[in-house]
Amino acid sequence: MEKTLKEKTAKGLLWGSLNNTFMQLMGLVFGIILGRLLSPSDYGMMAMIVIFSAIAGNIQDSGFKAALINQKEIRHEDYNSVFWFNVVTSLCIYAILFFCAPLIALYYRTPELIPLCRYSFIGFVFASLNIAQSSYLAHELRFEEMAKGGMTAITISSITGAVMAFLGCGYWSLATQSILFIGINAMMSWYYSPWRPTFEFSFAPIKRMFPFSVKMLITTIFNSINNNVLNIILGRYYSKHDVGNYYQGNQWNTKGYTLVQGTIGNVAQPVLASVKEDNNRQVRVFSKMIRFTALISFPLMFGLALVADEFIVITITSKWIASAALMKILCIGGAFVPIANTFSNLIVSKGKSNIFMWCTMSISIAQIAFMVILSGYGIRTMVMGFTCLTILSTLLWQYFAHRLTGYNIMRLFKDIAPFILASAGTMISTYYITHEITNIYLLLISRIIIAATIYCAIMKIARVKIFDECVSFILQKIHTEK
Repeated sequence: MEKTLKEKTAKGLLWGSLNNTFMQLMGLVFGIILGRLLSPSDYGMMAMIVIFSAIAGNIQDSGFKAALINQKEIRHEDYNSVFWFNVVTSLCIYAILFFCAPLIALYYRTPELIPLCRYSFIGFVFASLNIAQSSYLAHELRFEEMAKGGMTAITISSITGAVMAFLGCGYWSLATQSILFIGINAMMSWYYSPWRPTFEFSFAPIKRMFPFSVKMLITTIFNSINNNVLNIILGRYYSKHDVGNYYQGNQWNTKGYTLVQGTIGNVAQPVLASVKEDNNRQVRVFSKMIRFTALISFPLMFGLALVADEFIVITITSKWIASAALMKILCIGGAFVPIANTFSNLIVSKGKSNIFMWCTMSISIAQIAFMVILSGYGIRTMVMGFTCLTILSTLLWQYFAHRLTGYNIMRLFKDIAPFILASAGTMISTYYITHEITNIYLLLISRIIIAATIYCAIMKIARVKIFDECVSFILQKIHTEK
């Protein structure tokens, strides 16, 4: 059983890594294309309304996906009830938001948002068609199919968005890209999942899962607020251009930590839930997940901060240079996001949705209050405050994880400190080695190669076990494929 779980986890991590690497590479390529074709104001328009789409998506999901995954045995009526409940709920919420679009535009003092809102919110209706299907694939640990669906969706939607931007569609290209990604992802889940809904509906499964799912719902809403709190406040007090610069910088930060978080995020909850009856085993599995996450997250995000100026100027031109300064700060906090997310998956796997809810709400309230206080001191100060709170939130998640499993703060430091120190030392060394280089292209390439070489050398010399295991697993897979 141990070997089976290990193999499934490894396969899930492999496919999760391939999926997220592909998606982030596509995001990189088409993010560059769109960044060159669109203006900061175009991105600012989308930044203002992204929170509403996120919350609407949370409501139509209602936390039932996590509730389904957490069950040991799932019957057809469970999937069926969740499917129809989400479809009906999403249609009702879309109707409400359709008529609330003028109020959203009034808050931001931007009338152009009315048609954009009504168009963009179609996406979460499509998302409701994917809740039961994606839950089935995740519960059955069918990560390969999930990865293929995601890769297909990102390819088609990105190409469409780029073509529309080239044709001068402005922010409509960003909205269409988002809608297509959601819709195609849902279609692919239907293609790979054998489960199909029937016209029989029972409220019994909904009532049974509701105590857990409603807490997950509240949690995910506040989590969406956490992720978009600066968009909400900046959109109110600053220009579309300023909001667009922040959104662009945060977009690259998000792409970076999503590459790590997505690799392990789809695997973490199902795997941790499968071993929740054996606490010692679950802690061992979790500790290894934390080390794997830290191994990738800190060098990637600290490295992204190191090359932010060169990367922005080379890829999307100097018109976005203001976003590079914000991106550097955001990437420091972004390195801790996958760690905090892994902690939250551990708490959910224990069925403690109430702790998950209160922890997320506390972080959200603190962020909103802090950002409002700092709103008069400029965007840079607000971003610095946001980053500090992001790092501190990891300790809050650890506190509750310790209460549930015994995973204490010393073990956390033992698991992540070596990677933080190695990554920080690598980037500082690389900066001083390369700071005399004046050619911006040579500077970017040199920093990437030197930083990667130094970090891998440190891992090899220090004989870091998780690094050796990852290298061995990849080499074994390559040999097997041959």
